[in-house]
Amino acid sequence: MREMQKQLLFSLIFVALLMSFSCQKAVVEDKLRPISERTPDAAMRDTVLEIHGHQRIDPYYWLNQRENPEVIAYLEAENAYLEKRLAPVNDLKQSLYDEMVARLDPTDESVPYLKNGYYYFSMYREGDEYPVYLRKKGSLDADPEILLDENDLAKAYAYYHATGLQVSPDNQLLAFAEDTLSRRIYTLRFLNLNTGEFLADMIPNTTGLMAWSSDNQTVFYTTKDSTLRPHQVWRYVLGQPESHQMIWHESDPTFSAYVYRSKSDEMIFIASSSTLTTEYQFLKADEPMGEFQTVHPRERGIEYSVQHFGENFYILTNWNAVNFRLVKTAVSTPGKIYWQDIVPHREDSMIEGFDIFEKYLLIHERVQGLLNIRIIPWDGQEPHSISFPDAAYAVYLGYNPEFTTEILRYVYTSMTTPMTVFDYNMQSREQKEMKKTRVLGDFDEKNYVSERITILARDGNEIPVSIVYHKDTPRDKAAPLLLYAYGSYGSTMDPYFSSNRLSLLNRGFIFALAHIRGSSMMGRPWYEDGKLLKKKNTFTDYIDVAEGLISQGYTNREQLYGMGGSAGGLLIGAAINMQPELFKAVVAQVPFVDVVTTMLDESIPLTTSEFDEWGNPKEKVYYDYMLSYSPYDNVQAVSYPAMLVTAGLHDSQVQYWEPAKWVAKLRDLKTDENPLFLYTNMEAGHGGASGRYQSIWETALEYSFLLWIQEGNH
Repeated sequence: MREMQKQLLFSLIFVALLMSFSCQKAVVEDKLRPISERTPDAAMRDTVLEIHGHQRIDPYYWLNQRENPEVIAYLEAENAYLEKRLAPVNDLKQSLYDEMVARLDPTDESVPYLKNGYYYFSMYREGDEYPVYLRKKGSLDADPEILLDENDLAKAYAYYHATGLQVSPDNQLLAFAEDTLSRRIYTLRFLNLNTGEFLADMIPNTTGLMAWSSDNQTVFYTTKDSTLRPHQVWRYVLGQPESHQMIWHESDPTFSAYVYRSKSDEMIFIASSSTLTTEYQFLKADEPMGEFQTVHPRERGIEYSVQHFGENFYILTNWNAVNFRLVKTAVSTPGKIYWQDIVPHREDSMIEGFDIFEKYLLIHERVQGLLNIRIIPWDGQEPHSISFPDAAYAVYLGYNPEFTTEILRYVYTSMTTPMTVFDYNMQSREQKEMKKTRVLGDFDEKNYVSERITILARDGNEIPVSIVYHKDTPRDKAAPLLLYAYGSYGSTMDPYFSSNRLSLLNRGFIFALAHIRGSSMMGRPWYEDGKLLKKKNTFTDYIDVAEGLISQGYTNREQLYGMGGSAGGLLIGAAINMQPELFKAVVAQVPFVDVVTTMLDESIPLTTSEFDEWGNPKEKVYYDYMLSYSPYDNVQAVSYPAMLVTAGLHDSQVQYWEPAKWVAKLRDLKTDENPLFLYTNMEAGHGGASGRYQSIWETALEYSFLLWIQEGNH
């Protein structure tokens, strides 16, 4: 027995020496390569992070110094490494980009809508990165007038985004907001539509949202604090710099404040919201110097939103209604004790939104996971719903600024149907297709198959899954499958069409969208069951869907790929820590992976406003739970799938250092030789590159990576 133990000990020592020699040999070989071919190496500088008597050692904490040249050099080294390693697929990436661009209508134009005597629309000119905004006075046959050409404004910047276009009530002035850094910090600007000249007035550090008062001179806007939280609402009279006046300060760091003008144009609303609670204030738009009044004071756990029509407020609320109900109350008595049911709460459906017309009430609801538009006549006629043809689809209320019309505009799409705009006559029930997004080339909807299935989770819940694939893709368990999911904030990713996705489907990929807990796919309880101390349900749902797709013959373990972005990137990170052998490769887009450190730092954007989503780690119960799933804190010395991780240097939602630290730690600990890449867009933020065509390069990069791994040439 003793001799056997001795032999076993010698064997273990020999293996250890062999592994050590191999590792040293690999390090030496790596250092002999050109810099761009070497595996990037971030220096390890231990930082001790301590709370609740518990210490964490973070060797890459120093990477959070955006202005540090050493940090920039590391990110650029990662980019150079990716470019060098993926050089063999440059032709494929170019082909993917070219075919995606070729599917776009180069002169795409939106469907005009009528507001205050003008028809408004936008269009692209061939080759343009950005849209041109136009209007026609009184008739669609009138000559178009250019409101704003975003291409002209973008010429001076590497990144540009214009948003929040609002025309003054007298149709003479245009307000809009621009972001030239991709930090979602907008400067408000104003344009005289008669002369084409910009006003001298420029208001920095805003959310991009504003509201005109009825005098065409007074505007309301919201500014951000150092954490980029919208926290103050201001009033300003154009041309009078001394008139800037703060009229509301949201002092609760878990709340954000916004201002907007009602559809009726008669009210200005200030909305204060946190994850679980909202509060609204209102002011008549023709009394801009007046005092705002509260609709109903904030009560923790009570959410509501408000529209104004006639003498009443119409309010969507979760008060005594987990799936929300619609109530109304007189403007003179807005508090909740006066709220009267219009559309009662239902257990089997969740109201997601509503719209009001002179003769009709529109309810946008989710029934058993599928979206529905219910039309309720005010005169007591029988309500009805619009029917939709696909097994898995998405439908949304369009922009309907006019009260007096009988025409409802809505938008429909499915995984096989491009975005389609319909005008629906609520009286005659006739509908007219106004526009279906053109997909150029040989695209034919009939060549693709869409399915909606459910997969049983480990705790007995049935998880809906939307699936699409080319009709010629064999269902023989051998097809590559890309599984996408999000699963946070109650945000639901409905089955939608993507012309870019066709490049994968046409190459034999199946695409599956998992509607896991943490979304609101199956109602508000579906969200509540995937947040705070139940967050791991989101991760296990994703894993169970992956296993279910394998067992049902859609794919196999050697052909399964995962993808998710932002909080969906957290999902990817948690899933591969929990079951690293499950996926062949994953793409984590701007992933939120350093959960504990970020949620402990209240100077980071979004932290304080998200305690009700993730928990506050200053409370030990949440600290311990977060620590048990945070991807960065749970990297192990195991074999991981091939990985592409993306980041944006100026990202305000997920700071670039989260994916950068994660990749550095993975390089240090993982035991495999599977490719691991970090791509940082050095000029953009959370949404990636701006521009119609620039952003497609990043999609082409992700797809070429997946196809490179799938083809096994790495």
